[in-house]
Amino acid sequence: QVQLVESGGGLVQAGGSLRLSCAASGRTFSTDYMRWYRQAPGKEREFVAGIRWNGNSRSQADSVKGRFTISRDAAKNTVYLQMNSLKPEDTAIYYCRATTPASDYWGQGTQVTVSS
Repeated sequence: QVQLVESGGGLVQAGGSLRLSCAASGRTFSTDYMRWYRQAPGKEREFVAGIRWNGNSRSQADSVKGRFTISRDAAKNTVYLQMNSLKPEDTAIYYCRATTPASDYWGQGTQVTVSS
């Protein structure tokens, strides 16, 4: 199994920045892909950004292109989401997801609130 712990959320004003972290532990060697998702109140969970564990491929949702950047530190088994130029509509709980050939794993989420 893979355990995921997100951190770095908080309250920030519009235009500000936050960096989320997702620390992975357990059978991380089997991880193929890491993704960030978010879920706002009353809305479905949506994809934000993803990265292959070997770092060779990245993807982002159109709504965050040019503002958010996903990266990973293989030595620390950690994936980051750098969020710049935050908007009130970015307010949500942000979740980390790890995909292995056998299963998917989710973290508990971290709250991001952007005030106008």
